[in-house]
Amino acid sequence: MSANFIDIADHSYTALRDILILAHKMKSGVIYPTPLTGKTIAMIFEKSSTRTRISFEVGIKQLGGTPLVLTSRDMQLSRGETISDTAKVLSRYVDAVMIRALSHDTLIQLTENAEIPVINGLTNLSHPCQIMSDIMTIEEEFNCIDGLTIAWFGDSNNVLKSWIDAAVKFPFLLRIASPKGYRPDKAIIKKALDLGAQISLHDNSLEAANKADVLITDVWVSMGDEEGTRLQDLKPYQVNKEVLECADDRAIFLHCLPAVRGNEVTAEVIDSSRSRVFEEAENRLHAQKAILCHLFGEGII
Repeated sequence: MSANFIDIADHSYTALRDILILAHKMKSGVIYPTPLTGKTIAMIFEKSSTRTRISFEVGIKQLGGTPLVLTSRDMQLSRGETISDTAKVLSRYVDAVMIRALSHDTLIQLTENAEIPVINGLTNLSHPCQIMSDIMTIEEEFNCIDGLTIAWFGDSNNVLKSWIDAAVKFPFLLRIASPKGYRPDKAIIKKALDLGAQISLHDNSLEAANKADVLITDVWVSMGDEEGTRLQDLKPYQVNKEVLECADDRAIFLHCLPAVRGNEVTAEVIDSSRSRVFEEAENRLHAQKAILCHLFGEGII
């Protein structure tokens, strides 16, 4: 049994590819594994959630398990109990933990002290489950992500960090269009490039979109962010009709949702025939089921 699913960077190309193959098979109905029969999976939410909560809860049930939904308010965490003690207690009660945490440090402390598998459902630093569902969605359209050009527009956030991790593992080109002050840390980019990733930074959205296969963005103001001048600074990086027309004729648009139409993307793009945002949302279910199968030792059949 593989220990945890914390970041894309922790897993080999082969392991990630196996998870994706299994996700495709389960979605198509070729196989119906139930590795969670008799098992309870705790889900801790420090942040509000629609897709993460529903997709994990449904997925756990479909795999034969029992989901246990917890918030900080439901637990002694809200009264100062440490994450390390919480991890040790949960390890005596449940078979795995998925956490959607405000801080990546919380996830790491949980992982270091738990004796059961831990899954990163989202932190301020990364969102690996989202990227697995994104790659699955892309491969439904293009068969394989290898050799494609992925263009990201806007702020450098947890989703982009996981895309950078993915660029190290998979042979695609990642273009990042964002203004100065909103770009990934130089050390993160350098490390990825040193490990073989193909990444380019762009000031101009149209340049980044040129003949790209996939256009991706995310909200400009996430939970907990101060709006400040963000909307004004990021406005030139909106994904709109002009940007879409620069991309390849087969290009698709992705957004992990929720979206703010008129900010990071126009309604004309997100509601168009080129958008795959709802397929992407559905694939959270299938990709996460495959991750759970991977953690509990049920691989490709």
